[in-house]
Amino acid sequence: MDFHNPDKLEDTVADSANMDAVEKARLEGELVELQSRLPEISDVGEKARLQRDMGRILADLKRGDEAWPLCREAFEHFLTTKNWEAAADCCNLMYLSDQSDSLVALGQGVWLGVTYPINPEISVELLHHIIDDTPDDSDGAAVAAATAAFIVDVRTRDHPLREDLLFFTQQMLGKVANRHSGVSDQAQFSYWIEKLELDQPDKFLVRLRNIVDVLVQDDWWFDREALQAGIPED
Repeated sequence: MDFHNPDKLEDTVADSANMDAVEKARLEGELVELQSRLPEISDVGEKARLQRDMGRILADLKRGDEAWPLCREAFEHFLTTKNWEAAADCCNLMYLSDQSDSLVALGQGVWLGVTYPINPEISVELLHHIIDDTPDDSDGAAVAAATAAFIVDVRTRDHPLREDLLFFTQQMLGKVANRHSGVSDQAQFSYWIEKLELDQPDKFLVRLRNIVDVLVQDDWWFDREALQAGIPED
């Protein structure tokens, strides 16, 4: 792994806090259009997708109390139909809704995003939330960043954005290393990776499982053992 100096790299995580009036008006217009379509939809799959789209807009508008129930209902449909990517996406939106159970939703989403080969961009975003919610001196952020880099490496062999995603996850690792241990060069970074065993997936993935358990506690919305038993062995 290469060290990317966080002081010399632009942060590519979107900052929605400074939404201007034009963008807000555009989103509100899209929301009204989607709301007008909802009563006409009888297909449950189409309804779930529309609810997720509405939830995304509401989360962007900082109306999380309205976004949460829409995304939660859509999540149940996607879970039932084994659309793991859409289910994980709903968990991401519930986290962004900033409600009392948002960390619970994050844990569920991370579990789905790591267990199933979904769009790596969704998995990386979920893992990035762990970094944002973890103290600087905690190893949890390092585990999340290492997992993100690992997922991108194994899932993007033919992905058109492979190099961009690899660069971004290395940037994540560099920032975490800097805030965790003041790492500022390649030699320090290599030592830090080895010390925390972040080059050993069989070890850091177990630690990630423990982090997820802390986030979710006992409030699981699905049977993990049953889902794991249904994963084909290859």
